[in-house]
Amino acid sequence: MKKKIMLVDGYNMIAFWQETRQLFKTNRLDEARELLLRKLHNYANFENINIICVFDAQYVPGVRQRYDHYKVQVIFTEEDETADAYIERTAAELNTAINLVEVATSDLNEQWTIFSQGALRVPARELEQRVNTVKADLDKMSKKIDLSKPPLRPWDDDQLSQLKNLLNDL
Repeated sequence: MKKKIMLVDGYNMIAFWQETRQLFKTNRLDEARELLLRKLHNYANFENINIICVFDAQYVPGVRQRYDHYKVQVIFTEEDETADAYIERTAAELNTAINLVEVATSDLNEQWTIFSQGALRVPARELEQRVNTVKADLDKMSKKIDLSKPPLRPWDDDQLSQLKNLLNDL
């Protein structure tokens, strides 16, 4: 079975997703990134997929930053490097016989480049739908979990009564 890897164009997702779009428009990028990463973390755990979320830092002096946030690997590109360039290069490197690589972006030029390299493409809206479906499934599953105190004995009162009757008959 192939290892699933998804490269996500972070700011592209933030700009297109319903929940993060307003944060993006009002320049509250920290909140938008945190929300995106939290949702991607839940999706990664549920779907058993490795996610690399890439953010542009091309206008910020310094070297590339990489850290793990939840179960998502977060990359801020280095100075003069776009997220698109990083994603395209990384997708080409990771797209091997043992990996299934998907790239989440709504940038059409990047989609075509990725597709020509043999990776799969996922538009922002489709990833948002997948993430929301997983959230709904998790919510549904959590409602079914019985969090009440477990019984102290394995039998209920009716079963105990039946056992007593059987013992008396013997």
